[in-house]
Amino acid sequence: MAEPDSEAAEVPLYLRVAAALREDLTQRRISPGSRLPSERSLSQHYHVNRQTVRSALQLLREEGLVVTDRRGTFAAEEAEPEPSAPALTARRPTFPGGPRAAGALVRASLTWEPPPTPLAARLLLTPGEPTLVHRHTVLGPHGAALQRAVSWFSRPALAEIPQLSRYRRGRDCRQQPDLRLLYHWMHRAGLRITHRESVGVPPTAAATTEGGTARLVVHRVVSDQHGHALEITDIDFSAQSASWTYEFSA
Repeated sequence: MAEPDSEAAEVPLYLRVAAALREDLTQRRISPGSRLPSERSLSQHYHVNRQTVRSALQLLREEGLVVTDRRGTFAAEEAEPEPSAPALTARRPTFPGGPRAAGALVRASLTWEPPPTPLAARLLLTPGEPTLVHRHTVLGPHGAALQRAVSWFSRPALAEIPQLSRYRRGRDCRQQPDLRLLYHWMHRAGLRITHRESVGVPPTAAATTEGGTARLVVHRVVSDQHGHALEITDIDFSAQSASWTYEFSA
């Protein structure tokens, strides 16, 4: 792997290895059905330890890009389309900023803190009650922040989604968490989710960056089949230097 710059160095090694392998898989430099190099070979190639390689492969397994059996790890075979499936299907939704943000260099963190007072009731929390908060920044090639997002999770989300519940009360909260499969986790938990998003322009005084670039803000509420909010996210991005793409299917 190339020598990382100061920003990339903050990204965990397993995410960098996963990103490199994902690129090879999606660009078919590793053909569907073919066997990946051994963990030992990958660790030598990327100059990381084998546990880092294992974590990267586990992430790719969760994304359905590779499968592992007693023979080793293989690039997933392309599934045959269902006869009744439409010609165009939506990609799996990616939290928090869509496929492009998911593939970019990011900084992320999880904390346990009270949400803003106006959001507490929407999240089924009492005023001042802490909850899980996810902060996510997409960085440009030169390290500039192109997109910032902050997400607050509700009491039902923490109760119903096992992958989130392990972070209760700050336990196991860490820098650079990987929540890209959040909506997949919701689906696996039996939640039928809907989302509502509004896009706007910040107040005049805050409508541009220091460099004069226009800004837009997105407010997203993801709810379950009972109308309970699961996640409330605010996204702020530079309209001229970053695109905001969100693909979603329930």
